[in-house]
Amino acid sequence: MLTPDNVVQVILVIVTSYLIGSIPTAYLVGKVKNVNIFEVGSGNMGGTNVARAVGKGWALFTILADAGKGILAVWLARDVILIEHIGVATTVAATVVVIGHNWSLFATLLSSSYVEGRLTLVIRGGKGAATAFGTMLMIQPFQSIVAAGIAIYIISRTRYVSLGVLTGFLVANIWLVILVGTEFQETTILLYVVALSLMLLWRFRENIQRLMSGTERRFGESTS
Repeated sequence: MLTPDNVVQVILVIVTSYLIGSIPTAYLVGKVKNVNIFEVGSGNMGGTNVARAVGKGWALFTILADAGKGILAVWLARDVILIEHIGVATTVAATVVVIGHNWSLFATLLSSSYVEGRLTLVIRGGKGAATAFGTMLMIQPFQSIVAAGIAIYIISRTRYVSLGVLTGFLVANIWLVILVGTEFQETTILLYVVALSLMLLWRFRENIQRLMSGTERRFGESTS
C-alpha cells in the first residue's frame, strides 16, 4: 500500500503511466497522412476511426501501438519502479495509463489553437479499449486473449465494433473478479476492474445508446 517509503515511486508510476497513455497514436498517424483524426469520421482517437479515415493497415498499427502503451506502463510500474508492491503498481499504472489515453495531454496540446491572442484547448482522447487490453494482457494474458477472441467473433458476425469490445471486456472483467476471489490475483486489482468499467461505460455511452436504439454504425458503413 501507499506508505511514506514508497510515495515517490507511486507518484512516479502515476506520472509515467499518464504520459505514456497520453501518446496520441491515432492523431500522429492521421497527421502522417495529412488527416486530422478529430475532424473526420466519428472524431474518435482510436483504431476504428483510423480504419475509416486512413485505412485498415494503419488502424492495426494504431491498435497495436495503443495496446503497447498499456503493456509498457504496467511493466515499468511493477518490474522497474515499484517492484515491492506488484498489486498496487499494477492497479495504479493500469488505471492511469487508460486515463492518459482517454484524456490525453499531448493530443489536447497538439490540437489546440491560438487565434487573435486567445488559446483554445479542447480535451482530446480516445475510448481506451486497446490500451486497456494491453494492461489486461499484463494482468491475465490467457483470459485476455480468450476475451479478445470473443470480441473479434462478435465483431465479425455483427460488424458492431462497440458491441464486440464491450462484450470482450465484460468477459475479461468477470474473469478477473473470479481470479481475485480464488486468490490468483491480488485484491487491489478489483479497484482497476471498477475504474475500467466506469471509464468504458462513460466513453462508450453514445455507442451503447445507439446500440439500444438500433442506430449504431456497423464497421465499414459510412458515417454520413
